[in-house]
Amino acid sequence: MFDKILIANRGEIACRIARTCRRLGVAVAGVHSSADADALHVQGIGESIAIGGAAASDSYLRIDAVIDAAKATGAQAIHPGFGFLAENAAFARAVEAAGLTFVGPTPDVIERLGDKALAKQEADAAGVPIIPGSTTPSEDKTEVERIVRDTGLPVMLKAAAGGGGKGMRVVSTFDGLADDIESAMREARNAFGSAGLIVEKLIPRGRHIEIQILGDGKGNVIHLFERECTLQRRHQKVIEEAPAANLPAALRDHMAADAVRLGKRLNYRGAGTVEFILQDDAYYFLEVNPRLQVEHPVTESITGLDIVELMLRIASGEGLPLTQDQVACHGHAVEARICAEDPANNFLPSTGDIVHVSFPAGNIRVETA
Repeated sequence: MFDKILIANRGEIACRIARTCRRLGVAVAGVHSSADADALHVQGIGESIAIGGAAASDSYLRIDAVIDAAKATGAQAIHPGFGFLAENAAFARAVEAAGLTFVGPTPDVIERLGDKALAKQEADAAGVPIIPGSTTPSEDKTEVERIVRDTGLPVMLKAAAGGGGKGMRVVSTFDGLADDIESAMREARNAFGSAGLIVEKLIPRGRHIEIQILGDGKGNVIHLFERECTLQRRHQKVIEEAPAANLPAALRDHMAADAVRLGKRLNYRGAGTVEFILQDDAYYFLEVNPRLQVEHPVTESITGLDIVELMLRIASGEGLPLTQDQVACHGHAVEARICAEDPANNFLPSTGDIVHVSFPAGNIRVETA
């Protein structure tokens, strides 16, 4: 196990990772922007290095500054949390080039999964069902329009390089199709630096089911059952639960087996999530998130496992500390993401100062910063 790690993130996930590290006797250091100098994660971690200005591009996204902070604090490894640099292959590669350990998948796997089209190709090669549509991204508006017409309505336009609901458009009529394509490409380019889109057949009223996997990077992969994330707003998850209610055992087993098979094909290392869309008894591959996810606590609640601990043990070379038959599911857990929204403006996300907050007491886990 490591003696010390750097947490390259902020907020509640930085506090949560630090909590596990302290339980394991692993020292921690953090980073912060100028705007976060007095933030809870800085106070909670204790040792924290200022790495730049308030904008994420000036601080949390600066690969050089994060690596310099790790060296300055004597950390042996970097845990990226989620968001920021967590799915950045260049960052993972730079961490390893600096003689440090990246707590996550290999840079090659991050690259193969970071692009939705490449990930879809990997799933297809592993024999995992994929949604009908394109498997190669295109920035040619005429070609995208042709693929939409060939696939048949309704379809979903997706930014190949992105996530988080950005660069996505549902197309249910050919009227205004060119404008929909232009809008999706513009949003994709602004958010991810690439306008490439893929086209997929829309699965109406599908259930969003994801399988949590863990791999040792040597071909050994297990799953920690499933989560359901169907309740969303603007393609972003709001309510997550584990296990999924009313999911037949045989169907659950098939989805888990497909997720594990894909992980084995990739020699997956660390924690990851294979996401599916389910309609009736048919399911299709959506994407892989090669990182820790916001909804990981519900999986921890039903399995009694600490996913951050497992990530650290795998990254330190201990391998998978348990086998599939040692993973059991007990009870049921629900997670709610509490977001500030403006009801007078179509419930759009709203920023500002929190005047009052009161968290419930009892057997409830609260992750906040």
